[in-house]
Amino acid sequence: MTMQVVVLGAGSWGTTFAHLCAHNAPTLLWARDAAVADAINDRRVNPRYLEGYELHPELRASSDLAHVVGQADLLVVGVPSASFRQVVIDVRPHLRPWVPVVSLTKGLELGSGKRMTQLIDEELPGRPNGVLTGPNLAKEILAGDAAAAVVAFTNIKIAETMQEIFSSQLFRVYSSTDVIGCELGGALKNVIALAAGMAEGLGTGDNTRAAVMTRGLAEVTRLGVALGGRPETFAGLAGMGDLLATCMSPQSRNRTFGERMAAGFTVAEIEATMDQVAEGVVSAPIVVELARQHGVAMPIAEQMRACIEDGRSALQAYDGLVRTPAAREIEPG
Repeated sequence: MTMQVVVLGAGSWGTTFAHLCAHNAPTLLWARDAAVADAINDRRVNPRYLEGYELHPELRASSDLAHVVGQADLLVVGVPSASFRQVVIDVRPHLRPWVPVVSLTKGLELGSGKRMTQLIDEELPGRPNGVLTGPNLAKEILAGDAAAAVVAFTNIKIAETMQEIFSSQLFRVYSSTDVIGCELGGALKNVIALAAGMAEGLGTGDNTRAAVMTRGLAEVTRLGVALGGRPETFAGLAGMGDLLATCMSPQSRNRTFGERMAAGFTVAEIEATMDQVAEGVVSAPIVVELARQHGVAMPIAEQMRACIEDGRSALQAYDGLVRTPAAREIEPG
């Protein structure tokens, strides 16, 4: 039986992931903008986010949500966290029972602090759901560079089935049962990438940036484990791998946002110039609140929250971090 894959969200990563899926299965991509859907069908390009990158010739797109969802044997959701719940609610009348749902979204819901698979559980009960995550910069993948990701379902058999559907020669997909850890790794690292961008924008050296990433990974791991993830997950693709790519690449929206904050631009000014969401800006206050609730120290995240909500400057954040007392690097087990 041929499985029909439906991907919701025609941003850079949603489009790229649909392109990857089209290598292995019939794939439909839902775009809010009919003009984007038409360009994908007619010219094999997403002119809004990926101009100049040719998409798979078998990929089809539509702006008719009910039409595409009704055909899904596998539903992949790649919309921003702020609209995730509403899109899933809109999907509900059209999705057939027991169709698996995979989240691509690396964020937390504003207000509730919930992960995207928790929203799927609430709004689409009774369906297996999981997450695909990892160091996946869209334009590099479309340019033909090799990349890797991890797909996680609590049922390993389902994860391994997804692994086969999503994998290709240059896109290696690994399987996991740690849905919580994989999902949190993708969401939490965005906050650290803001700090890495600030360090870059302030002109700090490699030592400083390495320290930000390493201690950032420690923060991500502490909170991730406190929320139910497994420690080893944060040493893998969903944790360290995604963190490194997001902190180092000029293609990273979160790193770019941090660089612009270091240049003195306000959050509102930066958001006005960006055509896609930097999830770390949404997540930082949520992450800090979760850390406080669970008694987890996250000084880097605390400084990012202060920059976003209180108007603290990048220099003030840097000064606050270097004044933070050093403790044990690794707490005894």
